[in-house]
Amino acid sequence: MEDSQIESIDRHIEKHIGKISTVFHEIISDLVHIDVHQVPPTNERPYWTLVTSGMSDLPMRAPDGATEFAYAEVMLCLPKAWKMDQTDWKDEAHYWPIRWLKICARFPHEYKTWLSWGHTIPNGDPPEAYAGNTGFCCMMLGTPRTVSTEFWTLPIRADKTVRFFALYPLYRGEVDLKLRKGAEHIETLFDKMKVSEVLNLERPDLSTKSWWRIWG
Repeated sequence: MEDSQIESIDRHIEKHIGKISTVFHEIISDLVHIDVHQVPPTNERPYWTLVTSGMSDLPMRAPDGATEFAYAEVMLCLPKAWKMDQTDWKDEAHYWPIRWLKICARFPHEYKTWLSWGHTIPNGDPPEAYAGNTGFCCMMLGTPRTVSTEFWTLPIRADKTVRFFALYPLYRGEVDLKLRKGAEHIETLFDKMKVSEVLNLERPDLSTKSWWRIWG
């Protein structure tokens, strides 16, 4: 295993996002050790920001021509009122975003593949809702929208640059739409709807006709 990048990622997060209050360390790990860095809400960023480290400790199996994308980490943001005590996380309604940060970070190493912009990971086949409080059932790696472009990449050495992707939960209809029209189409809808990586359990399904009557 390569050297951990946790200290470099710590500095990168605190330079571009804010002071880390807690790092949730994985107790048991085999392939890679996934930690979740937590930045609490501030006046400038009134939501929780969660960023992984450990996914980039090993290279993913990027295809020929994309080896520069072999190292990545993932992030998402949660509303200020989200229950963040670990005792609250015994309820899947509060824990599923954190669970899926870890699942996505481990996925390429467990399945000997790679993850990059536009890739999706469904919650089962067919996809099922993450918890009773949401209809979201799939994660898409997309462009981080709450951070500066300087945060998107972290050069480690000449042959290693860590790329940070935001996780966007999708509804089943949006998964089908992405398969038909591509991730670029979903990202365009996100821009139009002003969707960011800040989780919004109330956001509409962008694949529905009712949304297009309002926003189309």
